[in-house]
Amino acid sequence: MTQPNIVDRPTFVSHLECAATGERYPADTVHGLSRAGKPLLVRYDLDGVRDALSREVLAARAPDMWKWREMLPVRHVVNVVSLGEVATPLVPLPVLGARHGATAPIVKDEGRLPTGSFKARGLVMAVSMAKELGIRRIAMPTNGNAGAAMAAYCAAAGIESYVFCPDDTPEVNVREIALQGAKVWRVNGLIGDCGRIVGEGREAMGWFDLSTLKEPYRIEGKKTMGLELVEQLGWQVPDVIFYPTGGGTGLIGMWKAFAELEAIGLIGPERPRMVAVQASGCAPIVNAWKAGANHAEPVTDAHTVASGIRVPGAIGDFLILNAVRESGGFAIAVDDDAIIEVRDRVAREGGFLLCPEGAATAAAWEAAIDGGLIARTDRAVLYNCASGLKYPMPPAHAAIDRHQPIDWAAMR
Repeated sequence: MTQPNIVDRPTFVSHLECAATGERYPADTVHGLSRAGKPLLVRYDLDGVRDALSREVLAARAPDMWKWREMLPVRHVVNVVSLGEVATPLVPLPVLGARHGATAPIVKDEGRLPTGSFKARGLVMAVSMAKELGIRRIAMPTNGNAGAAMAAYCAAAGIESYVFCPDDTPEVNVREIALQGAKVWRVNGLIGDCGRIVGEGREAMGWFDLSTLKEPYRIEGKKTMGLELVEQLGWQVPDVIFYPTGGGTGLIGMWKAFAELEAIGLIGPERPRMVAVQASGCAPIVNAWKAGANHAEPVTDAHTVASGIRVPGAIGDFLILNAVRESGGFAIAVDDDAIIEVRDRVAREGGFLLCPEGAATAAAWEAAIDGGLIARTDRAVLYNCASGLKYPMPPAHAAIDRHQPIDWAAMR
């Protein structure tokens, strides 16, 4: 399935590069990690991109992820596997802002994407590149939404998919993964345990490991969050971005996007402060940031209601920490009680249903405002990474017996 409004355009990938050592690797070849065991980054002929793209050219294109194709790795339009990756809206939360006497934070609502989460951005790119490179079988570990996105795009591409998820993964995620054609198993452990199964099965099963940052292309899909945001804000960056951080692909991708946008002349040197938001029960990046470390020690007994950020150890930890520090940002952890409280309050008072991970960014914004970490006048963007409809909600038991008199007073 290809997106009908995409046309053939020049592409500008020059090579891949080890994020740790800078060693170069050829493009258009299947790669996992670098020889140093670190993520590979896609590099572009940015002079060529500069000549091909302008604000005017972009403004004339359809408002979807693929308007940025000169800055994406897929060479041939026939290999673009799309389910309709629209530009996601910016939604201000004025009630939340007024509560703190602050500029209303703005939510970028990634729940409007296919499969209801921002994982669609990374997985559409990874699966499109798998199709382009001739990969026919893929496996990955997931806390839920990534597996759902991979299953959907693999189904559209005709690629066989295998998914392994912790046994407490939200039921809706497990069922949508299965319904969309993947073979899915629950594992009595965390996402790292699922990742080990994927790694151990490579030789026996002949699959490609699509784990977070173990291939180069999910970053490229996720970086469109930053490309899109800057255009939506009139070619300006916000003062601060609060990002729910598990594997950190999106935070890394956005930081890369801002550098590329400056290199092609679409923005200046200004950057937002990048804030890595984690849960108190699983905060390896926060611990490393506080310690001044370049790598994060994996946490044991990781737990949080925000399953999407329950990642005990991230292979791209040093890239996350680099972006946070280079931007003058910070890493912050919030308790599960604060996550649920702000989710419920924003829904009741503003009508916006945050997912738990998105609610973590709202809780972190409140803590940062109250703690003086950001100014009340700062323009802040919070990433709601999935539709709140995909997660368990509080029960609602009230009922009316239509055969009995109605107590109208009791309804007040």
